Amino acid sequence: MALFPRPILTNGATHSAQQFRMLVRDLSNGSEGVTQGDDLKVTQRATPGGGVLVGDGSAVVRGRANVFQGSYSACNIGAVDVPIAATGAGGGRSDMVVLRIEDPEYEGSINPATGEVAYFQVISNVSSSATTIPDSRTAIPLARIDIPASTSTITNAMITDLRKVANPRRSRYVATQSPASLSTAIGASTSYSYFSTAAGWSVSIPDWATKAIVKVDVSPIRYDTGPFWGYLSATFGSSLTVQPTTLDDNQSGVRRIAGIIADTLTIPASYRGTSQLLRVRAAAAATGQTGRIYIDTGTTLAVDVQFEEAPR
Repeated sequence: MALFPRPILTNGATHSAQQFRMLVRDLSNGSEGVTQGDDLKVTQRATPGGGVLVGDGSAVVRGRANVFQGSYSACNIGAVDVPIAATGAGGGRSDMVVLRIEDPEYEGSINPATGEVAYFQVISNVSSSATTIPDSRTAIPLARIDIPASTSTITNAMITDLRKVANPRRSRYVATQSPASLSTAIGASTSYSYFSTAAGWSVSIPDWATKAIVKVDVSPIRYDTGPFWGYLSATFGSSLTVQPTTLDDNQSGVRRIAGIIADTLTIPASYRGTSQLLRVRAAAAATGQTGRIYIDTGTTLAVDVQFEEAPR
């Protein structure tokens, strides 16, 4: 039968497991991986020893035995201890910890009524640069453990995180500012100064964000007197800085030139779920030059920040 004749949640109908797996595939957009950035993270034991811990969380695993097998939703509550075999004096070894699904409808002989169809598995002796599962088993990689020779204790330094978020969350913040008056001149010092008539933006950071792609347009910047050579930048909170772009103008008199800055920033854990001030600043590249820059009522500042989620 080519078409499932009774769609999921049709009252009075029965549905196969395959239909539900196809529903999981559809709702996850055909993607696989952990659900959120902190799900199923692999770490050392509380007291490092011959194994690792897989943290709680959930994931979607795409079936690989059949094109219409669908996808599986798996959930782990609490930490699970996964033993890792020690290495001998002959050399080191790399193992891969995966979330494995072994559905007897397609592979294996586990009885789902009594056995564990979803489990954490160690694939031993993979390449030391492996980031994907080396065969076609239905599973997703969680971490690679690179173990030196003669080692029986696994530490975080040996663990490479291989998780991917199945459908990373994204959130975009777009805003503008229009100065009400001429700002204080910038250009006499190589120390950064904020544009005095641009208060900046208080940006709310999602509690899941791990990365921010920041773009700020300042158009146009007002130049005055002699040539100006300097930098345009911005700060985000107390510790993040948008990388500077160079302002290099060899003209004189009043003129107007647009400026733009952009950067990809890693969001600290302490920033998540808070609001942080994003504010534009500038500085001269050398002392003694006569040029000065300003913003005024003819300037518009526009900010575009996209927050993204990744494993953390």
